[in-house]
Amino acid sequence: MNRENKRRALEKGYYKTHPCHDSFTCKVCGRPVVSAGSGSDHRNHCPNCLSSLHVDEEPGDRASDCGGLMDPIGVWVRKNGEWTVIHRCRRCGKLSSNRVAADDNPMKLMSIALKPLTLPPFPLERIQELTVLMGGDGSL
Repeated sequence: MNRENKRRALEKGYYKTHPCHDSFTCKVCGRPVVSAGSGSDHRNHCPNCLSSLHVDEEPGDRASDCGGLMDPIGVWVRKNGEWTVIHRCRRCGKLSSNRVAADDNPMKLMSIALKPLTLPPFPLERIQELTVLMGGDGSL
């Protein structure tokens, strides 16, 4: 990359309108990450462990000074059926969501999506009792 293109890439908001084809090594799992295969012009998380870095305040602006690791803590589905991964920064606690990429690990995505079902906020042994308390007849 020549000096002129490097300076242009560092301008504020550059990545909002230009694709980013930079490769990087994941800070969590250590695997190399390339932009090819993601189905997007902006690779923003590791396809293996789904972790990210807190580099943006707004998508693509690269304006965050935090730089903390962002853990995948959940998924949500947009109106059009597109899945997104919810990340939380380990350092400052900021939440953000990133579109699921075409090459993301499907088992990791499903394990994150199913986590609330495996760790409910009440004991499953008491579900019949809780149903009765809520006015139901207690049968499933």
